[in-house]
Amino acid sequence: MTIHSNLHTWPGFLILAGKYDIMPPQNTRLERSFFVREDVIRVSRELLGKYLVTNLGEGLTAGRIVEVEAYRAPEDKASHAYGNRLTERTRVMFSRGGHAYIYLCYGIHHLFNVVTGGEGMAHAVLIRALEPAENLNLMLRRRRMDKVAARLTAGPGVLSQAMGITRELTGTDMLHPESPIWIESREKPIAATDILCSPRIGVDYAEECAAWEWRFFLKGNPWVSK
Repeated sequence: MTIHSNLHTWPGFLILAGKYDIMPPQNTRLERSFFVREDVIRVSRELLGKYLVTNLGEGLTAGRIVEVEAYRAPEDKASHAYGNRLTERTRVMFSRGGHAYIYLCYGIHHLFNVVTGGEGMAHAVLIRALEPAENLNLMLRRRRMDKVAARLTAGPGVLSQAMGITRELTGTDMLHPESPIWIESREKPIAATDILCSPRIGVDYAEECAAWEWRFFLKGNPWVSK
């Protein structure tokens, strides 16, 4: 590893000019077949270690997915599409897998979800936390921060802000070649032993579904939300 001056540091990282000092192997965008599978739990787990990428005109930003939550209509009472509820907001959830579902939480936070499954299934995965990977300077500016800290992308609302994602982008087909949002693979799949699970956060209203352990995250990763 070449050591440079003017380096930002974080546990386990060397970051120069918003990029890792050692760049990952060749990046491969995920194909439609990854997202349209019916098992949203499997898709959720396999999204860990993949990279969420945006290019919204200010520059490309990327983050490694380290925490997710699965939501599955029609039986999941924590899902916006519980009982196959179809509204103007949830309509995109019934699209085929690979679309972005972004909604506003508490009137402040834009939360980014990946629609999965076939058309009409209304399954989705909430991306809860990222490990910053590219263009940290732009992420910091968007978050109005002057140094790298976990609050940069450790949480669904803050990661959207860092990545420039807003609900205006809901419905985006991430498989379209001109999509400003996409997900790609840059490394080997995560080992099952490195994935932990727990009940989802903030879904106490969902009765028995609140206990389902459908939150998945990387063991020991400092960017997982608290």
